[in-house]
Amino acid sequence: MVERIGGGITAPAGFKAAGIECGIKPAGRDLALIVSTSPAQAAGIFTTNLAAAAPVVITRDHLKRSRGIAAAIVINSGCANACTGLPGLAAARTMATETAALVGCPEEQVLVSSTGVIGEQLDATKLREGIALATRALDGGGHTAAAEAIMTTDPGPKDTAVRVVTQTGTFHIGGMAKGSGMIEPNMATMLGFLTTDARVESRLLQRMLTEAAETTFNAITVDGETSTNDMVLMLAGGQSGVDIDESNYPMFVEAVHAVCHELALAVVRGGEGATKLIAITITGARSMDEAKQVARAVANSPLVKTAVHGGDPNWGRLVAVAGRAGVAFDLARAIVCIGTEELLRNEQIFSDREPEAAEHLKGSEIAIAIDLGVGGTGRATVWTCDFSAEYIRINADYRT
Repeated sequence: MVERIGGGITAPAGFKAAGIECGIKPAGRDLALIVSTSPAQAAGIFTTNLAAAAPVVITRDHLKRSRGIAAAIVINSGCANACTGLPGLAAARTMATETAALVGCPEEQVLVSSTGVIGEQLDATKLREGIALATRALDGGGHTAAAEAIMTTDPGPKDTAVRVVTQTGTFHIGGMAKGSGMIEPNMATMLGFLTTDARVESRLLQRMLTEAAETTFNAITVDGETSTNDMVLMLAGGQSGVDIDESNYPMFVEAVHAVCHELALAVVRGGEGATKLIAITITGARSMDEAKQVARAVANSPLVKTAVHGGDPNWGRLVAVAGRAGVAFDLARAIVCIGTEELLRNEQIFSDREPEAAEHLKGSEIAIAIDLGVGGTGRATVWTCDFSAEYIRINADYRT
């Protein structure tokens, strides 16, 4: 049984967290710390952007050097520490060395992450003072403060947790994420952090995290932009005493997916200027990959996203995107639906159903479905949000 509970990242036994203000941002919490009371098995997935930020470089290296063992994660917001050269790498190492000294673990067992403005240097003095303050503030109930400390343009903190009851015992999974703009992950996400008190070997943890991300974090988009800092990390401390084996593996996978799915949708709901969550489902494709390619194209179309925001059931824009997405598409057999209303089937247009489709678009959760008409079994869903004038304002004023 998988049951939603409170507690976020600190719901699993053996984890503490803190979120404090150290002056990296003009105001508000801007440094988070997650610590496992004993060395944990660790897994991570990262941005595919070739301009990877310094913390991505350092954390990849630490996971390799530690052979998948981690004791702490330290995250700052307000400065991405990306495109910052050798000084940026030095700042990311400072985050690790200062944390390691204070929590009592090897440097390579500290994973680091940053988010914020690209091309600005991190202030080492503020980092040292902040990490010391965060270490003193560590608490078993520090999940909300930590989730707030990783925010940038997010409208609010994003965290969740589940309790999993199996025949071999009970364990927990917690998570938190940030992300509002520059969101179209590929084998990664904005920033996401998960913990569990189950016992899971790091290779298995890596496999499960990667699989879960494929249909959650890798199936969302706000604006089609892949960040330099995208990262998801998961720690398994084992404090519950429950070993993940063949008997409870499916339930563990289900629970990890549930946490990732909730966090991923929270990112889309909190997209910059967003007022609607949109599910784009593609069927009838030759493969799942082709279905996902079309779904991404539709989800990233400014014309589609603005039409949804304005409540216009403009199915022609959906057809136009599907037709230029670069995969097999047969207009003569295609089907287009908004909500439950079929607006196009086999080139027959149902204009009389547009008022009902427009009514659906007034809601906060929107469903769009397209069958590509080529008779395949490929299917995929990608979640996105609408584009509003507020998105333009936020990004026009981001550094001013």
